[in-house]
Order: sequence, then C-alpha cells, then structure tokens
Amino acid sequence: LNSDAALYGGSGLGNLGGVGAEKVPSHGRPFSLRLTLPPLAVVFLKAEGLVHSAGD
Repeated sequence: LNSDAALYGGSGLGNLGGVGAEKVPSHGRPFSLRLTLPPLAVVFLKAEGLVHSAGD
C-alpha cells in the first residue's frame, strides 16, 4: 500500500506495486532492495514467494 498513490489523491510516486530483491550485498546480507519512498507518505511491504539462495 502506498498512501501517496494517485488512487488516494497523491502524487503517484512509488514502486509501481512491488519491488524485488537483487543479489547486491548490503548491511552484511546477500540481497538488497531499491525503494522509492514518497515524501510524507506511508509504504507497507509484504513478503511474497520467498526464495533462498544456494547455501542458505
């Protein structure tokens, strides 16, 4: 959910309904996300279809 979505009268800035993890290490973890965080808004994320890499 993005409270800044055009549906709710916002600017429409956001992640277009979803994001996916990339195999780019960050903060000691093997995967990371790039997020667009809209100003003065709330973004809720829910994990779906968890995939574990080899060796996890």
